Amino acid sequence: MSVKVYGINHIAIEVDDIDKAVAFYRDVFNLEKLDEGEGDAFFKIGEHQFLAMFAVDKVDRARTRHFGLMVRDAGQVDEVREKLTTKYGLELIPPFRCDFHDPFGNRVQVVDLHDESIVWLIPYQEVQQAGLTFADAK
Repeated sequence: MSVKVYGINHIAIEVDDIDKAVAFYRDVFNLEKLDEGEGDAFFKIGEHQFLAMFAVDKVDRARTRHFGLMVRDAGQVDEVREKLTTKYGLELIPPFRCDFHDPFGNRVQVVDLHDESIVWLIPYQEVQQAGLTFADAK
């Protein structure tokens, strides 16, 4: 028998202040906080994935280790970039369009649906419901 991986169930990050981390991720990404899970706090990401946060005393800043969040389009990437730089004073990491370290040292990359291959997007019910037409894809 061969193992078949269907996707990622969750991503876990470390933060040194759960309340501030919850406020940051709610504000920047408008994530829905769930009531139960495997972390000190966790958020729904898509239909079947979640982001878990664990409180630690000391967070080691990520260099290349990161996780990626997918938003609808370039306009939403720009909205995230604007909020990160103006409201939170965070620096973007070149040469990428929207890579940054959150206030807790976790590296995050934001891409939009057009950055992804149609083959990877077809199974996502959210993509199908978003009304994205792939003829417009770059």
